[in-house]
Amino acid sequence: MLLTIDAGNTQTVLGLFDGDRLVAHWRLSTDPRRTADELATLLRGLMASHPEAAGRSVTGICVCCQVPVVLPALREMMAGHFPEATGVVIGPGVRTGLPVLTDNPKEVGADRIVNALAAVTRYGPGPCVVVDLGTATTFDAINARGQYVGGAIAPGIAVSMDALKQHGAQLRTVEPVRPRSVIGRNTVEALQSGIVFGFAGQVDGVVRRMLDELVAGTSLAPEDVPVIATGGLAPIVLGEARTITVHDPWLTLTGLRLVYERTAAREGRGTVPDRTTGRADRV
Repeated sequence: MLLTIDAGNTQTVLGLFDGDRLVAHWRLSTDPRRTADELATLLRGLMASHPEAAGRSVTGICVCCQVPVVLPALREMMAGHFPEATGVVIGPGVRTGLPVLTDNPKEVGADRIVNALAAVTRYGPGPCVVVDLGTATTFDAINARGQYVGGAIAPGIAVSMDALKQHGAQLRTVEPVRPRSVIGRNTVEALQSGIVFGFAGQVDGVVRRMLDELVAGTSLAPEDVPVIATGGLAPIVLGEARTITVHDPWLTLTGLRLVYERTAAREGRGTVPDRTTGRADRV
């Protein structure tokens, strides 16, 4: 089985694949204090409690880490507790097969490239837009040729809520759910309105501008372009952001699986399905 690990700034998402089927997934807090032994113990406990993972071995691990201080423990866990598994860590120099046309491709977050690869593979060949709502809200654009052309980064929902609480003496933390109406009748509803409708408006505003650029000079209309939402905070705006066409909560995990298959096949590690030809090559 393939274990995929997306270690973000706030949460770490784990996915277990049997072939191309995601059979289990877990969401944990990202804690830089966790040791390799703690990570392995936690992971084995989660697997043992899942009916489709219990008793099965991990044959491959693919990691995407946005928190440098966490990466050494992940590497140590892979080497010390899963030595039989083929390990791939997404970073500079790991080829994904996705052309990146930014000024400096190496500065684009690995998670954003992984998301774009999964979006092109599942909803492509392009153009498309990926909106990832996590610690930051990122917007990533893929053109009609299936090339990553860039994006936008904005403060995330939780980050903005924390900043508002910190700097607003009479404000508080509220549950980010849809209020009765956009015009709040009290402070709680006013905050909820700003969060839900404000961020939905941000998503729609940025996405519409991206769509206009992506379809310029083509025969496509903006409504022809898939807009894929992912990330742990995506459900907050799903019902209000009118430009979102697909919700794919495990888009990053799918991208990690794709990168693993391509990288492992290229480096000659085991039998890896070739998704472009449909065959399994002995490499």
